[in-house]
Amino acid sequence: MVSFLLRRIVLGVGVLWAITTVVFVMFFVAPTHVAQLIAGRQATPQTVALVSQRLGLDRPILTQYLDYLWRLLHGDLGYSYYNSTPVTTLLWQRVPVTASLALGAAVLWLVIGISSGVLASIRPRSLADRVVTASALFFYSMPIFLLGLILLYFLFYKLTLAGFDLFPGSGYVPLSEDPVAWLQHLVLPWLSLALVTAATYTRLTRGAMLDVLGEDYIRTARSKGMRERRVTSRHALRSALTPAVTQLGIDLGTVLGGAIITENVFGLPGLGQLAVQSVVQQDQPVIIGTVILAAAFIVISSIVVDLVYAVLDPRVRAH
Repeated sequence: MVSFLLRRIVLGVGVLWAITTVVFVMFFVAPTHVAQLIAGRQATPQTVALVSQRLGLDRPILTQYLDYLWRLLHGDLGYSYYNSTPVTTLLWQRVPVTASLALGAAVLWLVIGISSGVLASIRPRSLADRVVTASALFFYSMPIFLLGLILLYFLFYKLTLAGFDLFPGSGYVPLSEDPVAWLQHLVLPWLSLALVTAATYTRLTRGAMLDVLGEDYIRTARSKGMRERRVTSRHALRSALTPAVTQLGIDLGTVLGGAIITENVFGLPGLGQLAVQSVVQQDQPVIIGTVILAAAFIVISSIVVDLVYAVLDPRVRAH
């Protein structure tokens, strides 16, 4: 198990190195006039030269690259061009918001998606199966921003007009300040993200469960008189969870990297909103920082998924 984990960590570090190298090439090598882009169109040649000197852009590319990696290893992502704040400070201010959104929504979409998929699979072609399948298709086809606006209209605007101020329309309150307000501000974002994402887990779980329930060892368990609930939960579901676990690693890593649409619809000051602001302001260090942090979240999620795989199926450890 330890060697399996070490292999996955080494592979993850290699992936992160490749991503950081691609980011360096995109922002510092591919543009022909990096200093000009940073200084702005109206900058004088003297200003451009000063920017180039201060950022070390006048040094050889290899020297710049090694310095770039060295600073990354020490957690130095530079300073924002817009407000001269360290990029790491800006990122860590936004991480709790995005983490609250991602983890809460993940719990919801796992519960909704897996439970509905199991329900549809144990009663194929029944009314429950048809309702679950139709609902999954409906939400799978629904854009997140549209569902978010619908929830805001009915559960925020209409309820507020009726005198029920239950769900705020925007903003964020830290969990440490007021847990109730934290929950109220996140319920609608959680629902809008979870309902759309859960549709994928419903389809994956249903398909995997139908395949597993037809296996010989399931028929053997039934023939021995084992209860159907135990057959479903202890034997079939464990084998059918692997596609959902794979999808969870992708979805959770992506959302942790910044749920851009959801955060902007509900006014959540998370990494997604920061990414949009930095692109609009052309704040290059912040863009680089959000890209690298998002990549790190995805790589870490993939490593965790591999560990869960090894627990669910010991045969995975041999690969």
